[in-house]
Amino acid sequence: MISTIIATGSSPRALPGLPFDGKKVLSSDDVLTMEDVPSSILIVGGGAIGVEWASMFQDFGTRVTVVEATPSLLIQEDEEIGREMTRLFKKRGITVLTNATLDVSSIAKLESGIEVDVVQGDRRERVSAEVMLVAIGRSPNVENIGLEATRVNVVRGAIEVDEHLRTAEPTIYAIGDVIGGLQLAHVASHEGIHAMETIAGIHSARINYDQVARCTYSRPEVASVGISEKEARARGHNVKAGKFSFKANGKALIFGESDGFVRILADVDTGDLLGVHMIGPHVTDLISEASLAMVLDAIPWEIGHTIHPHPTLSEVIGEAALGVTGEMIHG
Repeated sequence: MISTIIATGSSPRALPGLPFDGKKVLSSDDVLTMEDVPSSILIVGGGAIGVEWASMFQDFGTRVTVVEATPSLLIQEDEEIGREMTRLFKKRGITVLTNATLDVSSIAKLESGIEVDVVQGDRRERVSAEVMLVAIGRSPNVENIGLEATRVNVVRGAIEVDEHLRTAEPTIYAIGDVIGGLQLAHVASHEGIHAMETIAGIHSARINYDQVARCTYSRPEVASVGISEKEARARGHNVKAGKFSFKANGKALIFGESDGFVRILADVDTGDLLGVHMIGPHVTDLISEASLAMVLDAIPWEIGHTIHPHPTLSEVIGEAALGVTGEMIHG
């Protein structure tokens, strides 16, 4: 029997009433083909995509304004991470407008760029930039791929699959952005492996998405695994946190990148590790230790009593874990 895996990915989502034009109103795909660095850019959306582009353009010398509808950047992360990134962006000179929306009807495309009204409560501000980047997420590519000739279900714009990535059509599987969920390359890759093993008759456990690391490649970097404190409390956990700053880490000081911290969450009653949240230098590399701890069901005491080499950035993980158990040494 022949099986098929759908992996059609996703496309940038446009604002209602404001289609991409590839010149003044750009998608993240459009930005990849730019020939010149703009003098200024208005980025709509403060999630991972918007934050990564904002960080890079600011490093290139572009005047950057970020408009985000929620109270902070990276709203999908632990609240302390979002607040810290917002603070550090402002410190770098990036204008961050939170709890803000665009009045699409006010947009004016000029020869010099684009202007639009940004609304924050009762306050309205006219913002101008050479170009606008809309980074409000990506939509699964489910159109024009022949799904209407199958029993595949599309739910809320994404292909519905079971825990083994199988659709309602027994011989059709789907992976990656097209099924929604975590739209990350390493997730799609692992889903592909899982689907192939299922097709080959190899038993493999379902993917636990709470154990998948999420990374934002900005300056500073952000990485997390597990759930946020807000989500943990919503699930009924009694939460205790340990937090350690990179400002007290020798390697970070040597690098000249001491902003940020590691924050570890655990359940007070069971000791279970619930989440690890990082913002700072090279945390997208450091997060794998936390991911392994989640997979092995390690508790903060075990992480904290693992001897981390000195001087390394990884010492911050050990100190944060000791903070959960009340044994922090250098904090």
